[in-house]
Order: sequence, then C-alpha cells, then structure tokens
Amino acid sequence: MLSLRPNCECCDRDLPADAADARICSFECTFCAACADAKLAGRCPNCGGELLARPRRPADKLARYPASTERVLKPLP
Repeated sequence: MLSLRPNCECCDRDLPADAADARICSFECTFCAACADAKLAGRCPNCGGELLARPRRPADKLARYPASTERVLKPLP
C-alpha cells in the first residue's frame, strides 16, 4: 500500500492524500507537479525513475488506511 507522503521532497510543499498534483516514482519518492516538471524534468533525482501522478486514496478508506505523516526533505542545490 502506498504511504502517501505528506510533502514534496524538493520544496517541502504540503501534498495531502487527495492532492491531484502529487507525483511519485516506483520507490514512492514524492514531489509536487511544479518541481517534477520544472526542476526534475519528470525524473526522480534519487533513483532516476519516471515521476507519475500519485493515485488518490478514496476518502472513505483514509480513516482505516491513513496517509503517512513522515516528512522527507532533500532540497536540490
């Protein structure tokens, strides 16, 4: 199950579980669409994988399977 990380690893922007502009790679590195497109050119800086739209968990499932609260931040130089 996806952890649905709560922020962009690059700029620390909040990305709630229902964010339509969250992007992830196959290792669940998480970025906002602005960073994914403008700074990263659609590639994860950690693994080189493709950044795609993160699926949104249905609201009725979030109570039982909540999103992660652990923030990860690795700003780019």
